[in-house]
Amino acid sequence: MFDIGWDEMLLTAIIAIVVIGPKELPRALRTAGQWIGKVRRVSGHFRSGIESMIREAELEEMEQKWREQNEAIMAEHPPADMGLVEDAPAADPEPPAKAAAKPPPGRKPRKPKAAA
Repeated sequence: MFDIGWDEMLLTAIIAIVVIGPKELPRALRTAGQWIGKVRRVSGHFRSGIESMIREAELEEMEQKWREQNEAIMAEHPPADMGLVEDAPAADPEPPAKAAAKPPPGRKPRKPKAAA
């Protein structure tokens, strides 16, 4: 990321010890760590907000595309009328007679119940 080598780290550490002093160095490093943590949290929050806005924009684009495709399909193939169609055959008003169905293999046929 920053491409810092060991020699540069050593030079920075020596300068920090000389300028800050060995007694105050741990407190300075802790403070620097806290600031770096805050910056990372804020940047992570900002990044997640931007990503969510991008996702929402993509979803809106996809919904608009789907809506347009759906309208085109519905225009090409209008829904059938809910009423009876004149060319359709009339529905059979009586249920079909019960046919003597064969029992599944391995079962005995049922005896019809006597009318009471």
